[in-house]
Amino acid sequence: MGAGGPLSSESQGSLFRSGQGFAAEVERPARTGVRPLHYEPVKFINRREKASPVRGELKYPPHRPWTLPAHGLALFHGDQDAARLSHYFFPRLLLEGKRILMLDGANCADPRLLERMARQRRVPFERFCRQIEIARAFTCFQLSELIARLPRLLADFPAEIVIVTAFPELYYDEDVRDWDAQVAFEQALANLQRLAGGDEVTSAGTPWRAPTVALFSSATTFAPSSARRRFFEKVCAAGAEVWQFRQNAEGRLGLVCDKRTALSSQENNPLPVPRWLMKAPSRATLSPGERA
Repeated sequence: MGAGGPLSSESQGSLFRSGQGFAAEVERPARTGVRPLHYEPVKFINRREKASPVRGELKYPPHRPWTLPAHGLALFHGDQDAARLSHYFFPRLLLEGKRILMLDGANCADPRLLERMARQRRVPFERFCRQIEIARAFTCFQLSELIARLPRLLADFPAEIVIVTAFPELYYDEDVRDWDAQVAFEQALANLQRLAGGDEVTSAGTPWRAPTVALFSSATTFAPSSARRRFFEKVCAAGAEVWQFRQNAEGRLGLVCDKRTALSSQENNPLPVPRWLMKAPSRATLSPGERA
C-alpha cells in the first residue's frame, strides 16, 4: 500500500483479525522483550465533583471505574502504556455480552493478557474471542481509512463498543508531510464524532444505537511538530469524557477526570466504586478492572 493510498483488498486481509484468529496467538511461543503490565488501582477522581454544588451546577453520578460511558466519544490518555490499558476495560464489557470492534493503531492487542483475564473468571477464552474483532493500522492513512469504513464494518459486526488506539499520535509520523497528516487527522476525527454522536445508525435496514467510541492515547509523551501540536487538544475538545491514567508516588494507578459532560454522565443506575478497588493488592497480582 502506498503511503497515502487506500486499503487494497490484499492489504485488508492482513489488517483484519477475527476473534478466532486472535485466540490462535495464545498458542504461539511468547516473544521476548515484552514486559507485562503491573498496576494497582487507587480511587478515581472527578475534579468537577470535588467542588461544592452551587445553584445551577450539575451534579454528576459516581463513575464506575474501568468502564466506558454509555454513549458518546471518550478519551483515555496517559504514558506509553495507555493503549495496552484498554484491555482492562474488556472483561466487564464482554461479560455483559457486548461486542468490541478494535482499531489498533498502537499494535498493542495482547491475546495472552485477555486469555489470563478469561481464565481468572473461569470463562472460556473462545467465548471472549467471539465478541471481539480487531483491525490493525500501521500508518495514519490506514487508520483514517478504517475509521471511514466503520459504518460498513459495524454493519458486518454490530459492535456496541469501538476502541481506537494511538489516536492521534499515529498522525505524528515524521515521514508524513504536515499537510497530509492534518487532512487525514481532521477527516478521521470528524468521522469518529459523526459515528459517536448519531442517535440511530441503520445497519442493513435495521436501526441500532450508535456505539460508544473510546480512544486510548499516549500523545502527551510525544513532541509533534508545531503544525500538529493541536491535534491532541482537538481530540480533547471533541470528547464527551476525558480521563487521564496517573500513578501516585507508590506506583498505584488511578484515573483522573479532566472533562465530563452532562450528556455522557447519564448512565442508568450507576453503581458505587467496588470495595476491592479501594484496596491496594500486591503488584504481582495485577487486576485493575479484572473483577467485573
